[in-house]
Amino acid sequence: MHSIGELSRRTGVKVPTIRFYEDKGLLPKPHRTAGNQRRYDDGALNRLQFIRHGRDLGLPLTDIEALLSLEGAQGPDLDRAHEIAERQLIDLRQRIVQLRRLEVELTRISADCDGTHDHVCAVLHAFGNHNACLGSHAAKS
Repeated sequence: MHSIGELSRRTGVKVPTIRFYEDKGLLPKPHRTAGNQRRYDDGALNRLQFIRHGRDLGLPLTDIEALLSLEGAQGPDLDRAHEIAERQLIDLRQRIVQLRRLEVELTRISADCDGTHDHVCAVLHAFGNHNACLGSHAAKS
């Protein structure tokens, strides 16, 4: 049996988050000692590791809950797990494309800035806030 602190240390999930998962029904309510301390079995530890891994993969809790509900499922019922993974992969690829666009834009903005401060700030101008920079440099022009 594991204490909540041990579960936290072994999984990297913070104690309040473990309690939150219990409240949401993602983790079963733990056994309580006579002193009312939570005690978790290895099944709870494994389940929490599964949840943590799903969160690391960017899955929303609703998808993790759906995956957990498939425990013990067979045959066509498992298509749901594949659908969740495929949808997450598509979402991840879209975010990568978006991040690459942002990288290109920030690279361009950074390259436009020569580091001198005797003109309009290229970074602030690119963000559409050139008035703030103009105001501080206008007196020098």
